[in-house]
Amino acid sequence: MDGLLVIHKATGMTSHDVVARVRKLLKQRRVGHAGTLDPAASGVLPICVGQATRVAEYLSESGKAYEATITFGIVTDTYDSEGSMTRTADVSALTQEQIEAILPRFLGPQMQLPPLYSAIKLQGQPAYKRMRAGEEITLEPRPIEIMQLRVLYWQSPHLTLAVECSKGTYIRSLAYDLGEALGCGAYLSALIRTRSGPFTLADSITLEQLAVAQETATLTHGLFPADAALRDYPALQLDEATTARVLHGNAFHAATQPNASLTLARVYDHRQHLIAIATWDEEHAQWQPHKVFSEM
Repeated sequence: MDGLLVIHKATGMTSHDVVARVRKLLKQRRVGHAGTLDPAASGVLPICVGQATRVAEYLSESGKAYEATITFGIVTDTYDSEGSMTRTADVSALTQEQIEAILPRFLGPQMQLPPLYSAIKLQGQPAYKRMRAGEEITLEPRPIEIMQLRVLYWQSPHLTLAVECSKGTYIRSLAYDLGEALGCGAYLSALIRTRSGPFTLADSITLEQLAVAQETATLTHGLFPADAALRDYPALQLDEATTARVLHGNAFHAATQPNASLTLARVYDHRQHLIAIATWDEEHAQWQPHKVFSEM
């Protein structure tokens, strides 16, 4: 079995828990997730099965969208509801207008400091494990981009935001930073990932639904082809001779040329089967196979 499952992850599960469950349900070892989702969060978690695991990195690199509920007036050490409260403040005077006035400050490319309680590895060990062991650690800011921040709901002290952002964005850090900017503190009290790459909640199924589909042999209805993860990249259609070159890892020419922001392409043979992912070789003005799929 090869393809992509879009799982609606429940809260309380790690991304690895979901992978383990899918492996058991499908009786298949070659399973991986494309983009970690914190245990306290729910929503879209793409799962790659079989040869589709080779496109996981492209999904992980893609943009994400969330519905984030932020509670003002309380700060926790983890920046979410899982942590210990470190301070409080009165937010009775905080208004939606004040919040909306400050949101533009957080839009666009920027450097963001990740939470100390995160899965970022330091000398091979996740930062959160070092923190729990009582160590003092330092993390460096990371480049991210936030494309959209839109207020969906405000009932003091709770704010629900629609967020569209790049990979690597910590919504917990966004919640903390918003609280600091407003002078009252805040933490992330709930998070739903509504989109990962091209996949939305409407595409997703629960693990319970997956189990039923497996039992009733209807799983193929919820299985996306591997190239669904690559739909934002241009498609190159090849003739038989060029297909043979690509399958042997050789560079090739095609009518489609890249642009400044898109230097990857999905490559199809004359039967419209995905056979490779190619990168543009600017120096030689040709496409170079980056990943070749023998059986897709």
